[in-house]
Amino acid sequence: SAMDQVIVVGGGLAGYSAAHTVLEQGGRVLLLDKMPFSGGNSVKATSGMNGAGTSTQRAQEVMDSPELFEADSMRGGATRPDLVRVLTHESGDGIEWLKNSFGLDLSLLSRLGGHSAPRTHRG
Repeated sequence: SAMDQVIVVGGGLAGYSAAHTVLEQGGRVLLLDKMPFSGGNSVKATSGMNGAGTSTQRAQEVMDSPELFEADSMRGGATRPDLVRVLTHESGDGIEWLKNSFGLDLSLLSRLGGHSAPRTHRG
């Protein structure tokens, strides 16, 4: 199949997510990065990852939605509404995937600059 052998370029969160997906499907993967260590730009995301409509938010009774996240992002100066929509409307599922696939503790929520609700997840 197309996923028997895959080369992933970039060792940040996106690269690791892609590599993990290949492995889940039974494929073999080679992950390459130009740096002597992996992590990419994701290692700089020390404040957390943003997601709207997550189980963590529901458990803490945070009122948030992908639509509100989208509006916040557009108000913050984003110029590609098509990409903002994908980012914000898929963000909650992305957080849940990280929690469920890797057992990450993302139970701490913060409301950071430009956000109308606490949606920055970290552990």
